[in-house]
Amino acid sequence: MIVNPGIVEYLNSLNRDEHELLDAIEQEARENHVPIVKPETKDLLKFLVLMQKPKRILEVGAAVGFSALYMNQYQDAEGTIVTIERNEKRIQKAKENFKRAKKEESITLLEGDAVSILKELEGTFDFIFVDAAKGQYIHFLEDVLRLLKQGGMLISDNVLQDGDIAKSRYAIERRDRTIHKRMRDYLYTIKNHKELETTILPVGDGVALSLKVGD
Repeated sequence: MIVNPGIVEYLNSLNRDEHELLDAIEQEARENHVPIVKPETKDLLKFLVLMQKPKRILEVGAAVGFSALYMNQYQDAEGTIVTIERNEKRIQKAKENFKRAKKEESITLLEGDAVSILKELEGTFDFIFVDAAKGQYIHFLEDVLRLLKQGGMLISDNVLQDGDIAKSRYAIERRDRTIHKRMRDYLYTIKNHKELETTILPVGDGVALSLKVGD
């Protein structure tokens, strides 16, 4: 936890239930320990989608489809989402959830390794949400920037690793040091990239917001 738990609990208590089916999908995912967005991150996503009004969203890391369904709810009627997932069990559940929500026309699920799929994608997206394996973010970045339109927004979730990101690598368990280093490299890159303006917020497990501003 990177913010006082009491503050987080209070702020989350202010949120209202908004959609019966999405609330059920969210509750089911949390009960089954599926790694979906934290409530406070979900609230931030809602605000950003309403503010940016993206017509095309790309999501890297679908899990069971909750965040794609949630973001699509706040897009305009013609808004679409392309989301990527490699875990077979989660792919099947995501498909079920998209069908339950009657969003199969709005949300396209691409199955497989995100690094490979991103290289094959064409066109541009207004809004890209990265919420996948943290050690892969740095490997996604080149294609994510290629696919993000000028003025578009990149949202990177879970970037503070429960606060561990601020620790020396020698304070991190050996098995986690590669992920720790890659995430530090990622954060340094997006904070110093000539095409991006980035701010990092201590929301959920850390969210980086990057606006593509050009050279």
